[in-house]
Amino acid sequence: MNDFFWIGPALLFGLLAARVGLPPMVGYLIGGFILNVASPSDMSGLNEIGEMGVTLLLFTIGLKLDLRSLLKPQIWAGASIHMLAVVVIFGALIFFGSLLGISQFAGLGIMESALIAFALSFSSTVFAVKILEEHGELTSRHGETAIGILIMQDIFAVIFLAFSTGKVPSVWALLLILLWPARRVIMYVLSRAGHGELLILLGFALTFGSYSLFDAVGVKGDLGALMVGALLASHPAAYEMSKKLMGFKDLLLVGFFLSIGSAGHITLSSFVIAAVLALLMFLKTELYFLMLTRFKLRARTSMLTSLNLANYSEFGLIVGSIALAKGWISGDWLVIIALSLTMTFIIAAPLNAKSRPIVKRFMPLIKRFETKDVLPEDKPIDVGDAQVAILGMRRLGTSAYDTLRAQYGDVVVGVEAEAGRIGKHQEAGRRVIHGDCSDEEFWERVHKGKAEVVVLTMGSFEQNMAALVHARERARKDVRIYAVAEYPEEIAELQAAGATAVWNLANEAGIGLAEHVIEKTGETVG
Repeated sequence: MNDFFWIGPALLFGLLAARVGLPPMVGYLIGGFILNVASPSDMSGLNEIGEMGVTLLLFTIGLKLDLRSLLKPQIWAGASIHMLAVVVIFGALIFFGSLLGISQFAGLGIMESALIAFALSFSSTVFAVKILEEHGELTSRHGETAIGILIMQDIFAVIFLAFSTGKVPSVWALLLILLWPARRVIMYVLSRAGHGELLILLGFALTFGSYSLFDAVGVKGDLGALMVGALLASHPAAYEMSKKLMGFKDLLLVGFFLSIGSAGHITLSSFVIAAVLALLMFLKTELYFLMLTRFKLRARTSMLTSLNLANYSEFGLIVGSIALAKGWISGDWLVIIALSLTMTFIIAAPLNAKSRPIVKRFMPLIKRFETKDVLPEDKPIDVGDAQVAILGMRRLGTSAYDTLRAQYGDVVVGVEAEAGRIGKHQEAGRRVIHGDCSDEEFWERVHKGKAEVVVLTMGSFEQNMAALVHARERARKDVRIYAVAEYPEEIAELQAAGATAVWNLANEAGIGLAEHVIEKTGETVG
């Protein structure tokens, strides 16, 4: 098969999925199985493209990651408890299938059943991040919680690979600790890479260089890409690098979704078993919800996080491949795991697309599972006498804050979702609080106060739209809300949702520049 043959089918099935209201990734998954039937012997190139996409994805996650979040009990303990629960419950159900004499389950003992359950205990990092990015929710409470749990699962994956393959990290792996002091050198280079193709090339070099480095010393290469990205997360250029790599990452991940269908051929019995396992995904999701609420997360956050993780993981295929190579399971189980993984993606995609209406509808029921005590980050927010709120304190928001504060005084407050930025703003004398304005819970906790003007300057249209909708639902009716957008269709949507005025970033930048020239030059020239 030609190396680029997959682009046509990917485009076709992606468009068909979008046409019926499903995310394009569902079309890619279905297209992958069809491609496997049409050309089952030549999918290696596609697999490599998919693996590159996953590595690039983990690096960009690292660029946005606050490693301190992994120390939260709901992350490290929650991920551990959930994995143990799934292995015990699912393992028991699979072993029971062997006792019933079902052909595919024949020969599965307790250990083999537990191994299959272990493969199903992981949730897909690729799927969750893709959904969170599309909804502009990567920095939301539930987004950060889901990513933290997925990273813990990646760590468990490294441990499993070390023990199952006998690939114990070499003694040279101890030298990886030198990446911490080397971080200063990398940051120096990053500061001088500019804003063009050199920044993109540096991103690729760091991604696949770190993969190769970790792999060379016996550590999972993908984990290396994640960790190096996290080491650079505090650099001012990290966000820009992540944004520039996004298009490449999305394209390569198309190969990943297509390649899932290359695991094997489908039979009726394997399809039925996979469908049963796909339904068990709902039990796995419920376990996530119960576990997170026991760690004092609010019911809404717990439910949205659980829906993000409501799937099986591509790592299940790796576990299945190792188990097959060791002779622990039959080849049929690798196909079953691939099928169940695909089915959960197809089920979870529309669930996540409608996650907020689903949570809203069942809120009276799930609210009962909340604990009386709440975490500090869930306590009410008082913005005091602030009359102007800037939502999103990156470069644009910071400039707007400084200009409006110079005009109106200390009645301006900034809100920023990334906790790591708060301290820097406060050191600069700005009044900035931590909160994700695209999250409905923020608006439930914030006191309406005296705010008269709200300015939306967050990093994506999806975030600004979500914040606008929540603000119109919960803020005072007379509040004026201003927003920015990049494309004409975004301007129309924001205005329809209730924005007082919307500025096109490109057009307004040109007008502002011209006005500045006129101011400096005078009314006439010549």
